[in-house]
Amino acid sequence: MVHTSILTEAFAEAVSQAGRHAREAALKAGHTVVLLDEAGRCVEEWPNGERFEIRLDPSQPRESHRVVLRKLTSSAD
Repeated sequence: MVHTSILTEAFAEAVSQAGRHAREAALKAGHTVVLLDEAGRCVEEWPNGERFEIRLDPSQPRESHRVVLRKLTSSAD
């Protein structure tokens, strides 16, 4: 039996491109976006371009579970 995988480089690039498109569309629509950056930090990005390193505290109610650790600037990234 031959094992075939869909997890090719082309598939990985298509998934990455779809994620970038979704992020751009959400920001354009005025929504914040939370993502893991290249350094493994949890980052919240705002439509105005501001970025914050955050952590999520699951012990808090949904509307207050986001804890801002610091504002990210181009020099702090």
